[in-house]
Amino acid sequence: MTSDSAAHHSPAQAGTTFLPGPVLLLGAPGVGKGTQAQLLMAEFGIPQISTGDILRGNIARGTELGKAAKELMDKGQLVPDQIVNDMVQARLDNDDVHAGYILDGFPRTLAQATWLDTHLPIFGETPPLVAVNIRVDEAELLRRITGRRTCTVCKHIYNIYSHPPVKPGVCDIDGSTLSQRSDDTEAAFAERMKAYVSLTAPVIEHYRASNRFREVDGAAPVEEVAESIVSALKSLRQSKH
Repeated sequence: MTSDSAAHHSPAQAGTTFLPGPVLLLGAPGVGKGTQAQLLMAEFGIPQISTGDILRGNIARGTELGKAAKELMDKGQLVPDQIVNDMVQARLDNDDVHAGYILDGFPRTLAQATWLDTHLPIFGETPPLVAVNIRVDEAELLRRITGRRTCTVCKHIYNIYSHPPVKPGVCDIDGSTLSQRSDDTEAAFAERMKAYVSLTAPVIEHYRASNRFREVDGAAPVEEVAESIVSALKSLRQSKH
């Protein structure tokens, strides 16, 4: 999905006064959360808050949290929930989140979700955080990820199953060689799914048990998924929490 196509296929009607508020996009690896987050950002002018970006930013700036995280990462250890939570809290103190934002990669664990539920009222959140789960069959996810090929020059992305190049292994645009990312293998996908099932699937069930949750079909075309997400958000905002 290019930025041009995102501009021409807006997920909501132009001129809308609807603002989505704080949004959590959920889903397994490969469902398209990043693509949908970009569309929501473009449509509503709200930031995408990525824990990966926050972590890298804190390390680059040499903050106390960044130093603590880097020391653990250099030892090959996971950054604990408390440090990640504190980084998210600092990011949510910024002024650009008042109309809403999209959480990306957080909460990743049930403990983080519980912390978020407890702390968001402290941040003065109105309306409350709502969650949309993008659902795609695991077999389809495997095809999406293992079939992905990228041009080594122009970076155009193909899929050998759903969007293959005219000539196998060669970019249609500039004739350059296509490559497969090292983590786009079946073995790597299996490991990512294992981590997702043990850590993140309980987060989905946590929000499913609330009245702040909707689910959309992620197997549809990108623009249709975007429309479904906006419809889900409007439905959630019309509900009483």
